[in-house]
Amino acid sequence: MERDCEKKELLKKITMLDFTATDLGLFLNTHPCDARALACYNETVREADRCRVHYEADFGPLCGARSLGGDDWPWKDEPWPWQASFNFSLGEGETYVGL
Repeated sequence: MERDCEKKELLKKITMLDFTATDLGLFLNTHPCDARALACYNETVREADRCRVHYEADFGPLCGARSLGGDDWPWKDEPWPWQASFNFSLGEGETYVGL
């Protein structure tokens, strides 16, 4: 049960970091010289990459196009994005405090 909780929390963090990076990227499209936004974007992308590496090492691939095959095809073992068990929702009153 603890492992499942860790998996869900890490997936939430990756999702939030990816959303933040996308949002910052959109901001940088119109404010390309904003050094603070660029630094925040770079740190967010680095943290998302670290979390993704950790998740994939412990729980398997997040994306079929980036999955390495070993003795079998690990992508088939995870819930896929269109399955309810892949998705999560923030609980009532739960918020994300980012960078």
